[in-house]
Amino acid sequence: MKITEIRTRVVEWRGETAAPQPHFCTNPMDLLELQSDPMGSFRFHGWLIVEVFTDSGHVGIGEAALAPRVTKSLIDVYLKPILIGANPFDSEFLWQHMYRRTMAFGRKGVGMVAISAVDIALWDLMGKILKQPVFRLLGGKTKQKIPVYASRLYSQPLDGLAHEAQQYKDQGYRAMKLRFGWGPVDGAAGMQKNLELLRTVREVIGDKVDLMADAYMGWTLDYARRMIPLTAEFNLRWLEEPVIPDDIAGYAALKALNVVPISGGEHEFTLYGFRQLLEAKAIDYIQFDTNRVGGITQARKIQAMAEAFEVPVIPHAGQMHNYHVVMASYNSPMAEFFPPVDVEVGNELFWYIFKGEPMPVDGYIELNENLPGLGLTIDEEALKRFDIIE
Repeated sequence: MKITEIRTRVVEWRGETAAPQPHFCTNPMDLLELQSDPMGSFRFHGWLIVEVFTDSGHVGIGEAALAPRVTKSLIDVYLKPILIGANPFDSEFLWQHMYRRTMAFGRKGVGMVAISAVDIALWDLMGKILKQPVFRLLGGKTKQKIPVYASRLYSQPLDGLAHEAQQYKDQGYRAMKLRFGWGPVDGAAGMQKNLELLRTVREVIGDKVDLMADAYMGWTLDYARRMIPLTAEFNLRWLEEPVIPDDIAGYAALKALNVVPISGGEHEFTLYGFRQLLEAKAIDYIQFDTNRVGGITQARKIQAMAEAFEVPVIPHAGQMHNYHVVMASYNSPMAEFFPPVDVEVGNELFWYIFKGEPMPVDGYIELNENLPGLGLTIDEEALKRFDIIE
């Protein structure tokens, strides 16, 4: 069996988008006090679809959301020549070949995203050839269904925030996550506004639903040290990405405060990076995204390493490539879930591109054991709403 073709397509949304309000979500750009859209660098309206074709007629599907045009180019120029003619079941060799071929300029960021998209397609392909869901190839079921938390609750007027939280509670979620809206440049007054967000949601959901909060790299170590003690009364399950991802010492210092568990890893890309986080005792929860850390081949290694440190893995963003990893590991107690909404930040685009993403029932999703691979198909009809770059 051989790989005969690699097809990459960037799809860019051309429909209406919702413009985020001021203080919609903290992010690293806040410290620059720019007059332009503060979320401009972190909103995106494009996605990369990768298809791996074989001489057996099977096709594997992979995808990536970060810098899709650049990622497409990297796959077409550097990775495609490695893959054509190869046996897709040599996934470890192919991963190492892609990683070492791009090491000088890849390693983290777009280089690893490109490898991830291809690797996910290879696992989808292997599952289809063997007529098994991917989680079976990873060790099988460790739970009958996956608990998921509702992940949205962006900063907004408090009545709207309360209404959204009530909706998730009514839908049976046992956990949900909000985004902070204010950071260091907003001073003590901004701190109080952040606390109002927490207080509003906690009053709606009560104490029997887990609440998490995300600073999305928008705080400094100094600000986080001041802010974290103020959050203690809200009993957060975790505080996510309080500082920029390369500040491992900062993560460790905040974890050592022992006020609220610290999570991160959405913007870490390598096995070695996660080893550094774990050895530094910098993190209580790992949140890698399988389509950023080198695909399923690498995600399973990070998962196993984290288990040895007794640090749970709760991947970023949900989606099928993460759900299969979660299903196959006792070290992943739940998964993130992005509710389908109008296109806003860009996280929602996968709902408009693929068929097969599961919807929760009472806060749980189930994976269909009868669907081979990842269980996804490309909604070619829906792609008519996008501009397509091939």
